[in-house]
Amino acid sequence: MSVPPRNLTLHLPDEAATEALARQFAPLVGGAGGLPAGGRIHLQGDLGAGKTAFTRALLRACGIQGRIKSPSYALLESYKVSNLYFYHFDFYRFSDPREWLDAGFRDLLRDDAVVLIEWPERAEGLLPPPDMQISLAYAGPGRDATLTAHTARGQTWLNAIVPTPQAPSPPAAPSADA
Repeated sequence: MSVPPRNLTLHLPDEAATEALARQFAPLVGGAGGLPAGGRIHLQGDLGAGKTAFTRALLRACGIQGRIKSPSYALLESYKVSNLYFYHFDFYRFSDPREWLDAGFRDLLRDDAVVLIEWPERAEGLLPPPDMQISLAYAGPGRDATLTAHTARGQTWLNAIVPTPQAPSPPAAPSADA
C-alpha cells in the first residue's frame, strides 16, 4: 500500500553513526515486535557516501556471519538467516535501466525478503517503490541521511526510528473539591 512520502533527515557525524542507524533497522526488517519480516530499502548517494557501510551494518545486525561483499561487480549478493532471505543489489554498473530486468532480478523483489538496492536510480523508475529510501549526502566530515517512507511499512519503520510526538494531554478538569 502506498502512502504519501514522509521525510526525516538525520545528521550522521561518522561511520559509527551510520552503523547505529542501520542497527535500528535490523529488528524492523527482521520481524520483531509483530512486524512482518522483509521489506525493500533503496540507498542513494555519491560514491563513498556510506551506502555499503549502512548495508553491511544492517546485515551484521540481522545475524549475517562471515564476509559481506559489495555486489559492485556481481550485481547481487544473497544471504539467508533462519527463514529470511536478504538480497543486496548494486546497480552502479548498469548503463541501461532495463538491465536489472534482463538479469532476472524481478522475482527476487519479494515482500517477504529484505531487499537492499544501491543506485536504484540506475533502473529509472522501473523498480516498484521501496518501503524506505535512504539518501546519503556529504555534510562536512559526516553525512546527512534523508529517510523517506513510501509505503505503510516504511512509515511504521520511520515511526519506530523517530516516534511521532504525542499530542499534549488536555488539562485536567478542576475537581469539585477545589
